Amino acid sequence: MKILVWHWGRRGAGPIIAARLAGAIAGLPGQEAALSLPQTAEILRGPGAPRCAWAEPTYETRLGYLRQRLLTPLVGGRTRRHLRELAPEMAVCAMPALLDARMLAGLRRLGIPYAVIVHDATAHPGDGLSFHALDQRQALRGAKHLFCLSAHVEEGLRRQGYGVGGQGLTKLWLPPIGFDEDLVPVAAMPRPRVLHFGRLLPYKGLDLLADAMALLGERDFELRICGEGPQSSALSRLAAMPGVTVENRWFNDAELPGLLSWAGGLVLPYREASQSGVAAMAIAAGRHVLATNVGGLPEQLGGLPGALLCAPEPGAIAAGLEALLTRLRAAQGVADAAGVADAAPPGWHEFAVAMMAVLRV
Repeated sequence: MKILVWHWGRRGAGPIIAARLAGAIAGLPGQEAALSLPQTAEILRGPGAPRCAWAEPTYETRLGYLRQRLLTPLVGGRTRRHLRELAPEMAVCAMPALLDARMLAGLRRLGIPYAVIVHDATAHPGDGLSFHALDQRQALRGAKHLFCLSAHVEEGLRRQGYGVGGQGLTKLWLPPIGFDEDLVPVAAMPRPRVLHFGRLLPYKGLDLLADAMALLGERDFELRICGEGPQSSALSRLAAMPGVTVENRWFNDAELPGLLSWAGGLVLPYREASQSGVAAMAIAAGRHVLATNVGGLPEQLGGLPGALLCAPEPGAIAAGLEALLTRLRAAQGVADAAGVADAAPPGWHEFAVAMMAVLRV
């Protein structure tokens, strides 16, 4: 069976997930996979870039996005030409993106069924505008099959009426997202290092983290806040605290291994979450994780020896940080890190096997 895996967002977890999935499907006996990413995808710029059979012109700015939306009705012939050349029996959207309408129109015109990996059933606070622009419902309504990565998202989709009338809906999981680079052992760090990484949006609980740090007072560890988002009082408070560094900017794919190598543990003080790509990277890197027990995080992290879960409130996060620091001080370098990674959930090969077992039916 030949599968086209596509994601037309140029940065973030989407291109990484699409590339991992296409590679895993191509590695299965009797299966073929073609990958489609934007021409400007960050993952295509590095030395280990995946093979991309279809590089779609997209955008890098808001003005560029508007231009591409206006061009969408005019590029249908090009989309259909790519689809005829690749001749997939099924297409899989690895993560919905803003220009999917042109792909969906081509698939419908040629009668090619498709599936969607659904990462969020509803918008997170601060994500409403982009979620509305995404118009995920258009993609989901026409999909032959929906895959989600946590029971939390599955329940949200079923409440909205998906997975009925012949449409399949299957819960899988988010595999660990690893990189090839060797990471610094925790034991080699001069003192505990804790990282918060990702988009700095309201639902990420940075206000809870600031309150928790205030409760802790001065401690002998470093906290690094890295990501892109609007300036907020929580970020200002954190930046003014001793031992805390705030870097409010986009971190590209090439920088991610360095961030994980810097950290001994990660803190995810989210107010809500479907599941976490950052947690998937931390698991693959063998780093300890403190996360709040909201949304799909307990399912993703529960039972892993390197994970700590706490309530989404400052006192519990402060206590969790104390426990995380104790673990980091006691860590035994590579052996400890390997133990965290060894207990990780199944990887991309197993994910592809499970997905193809559904799509072949």
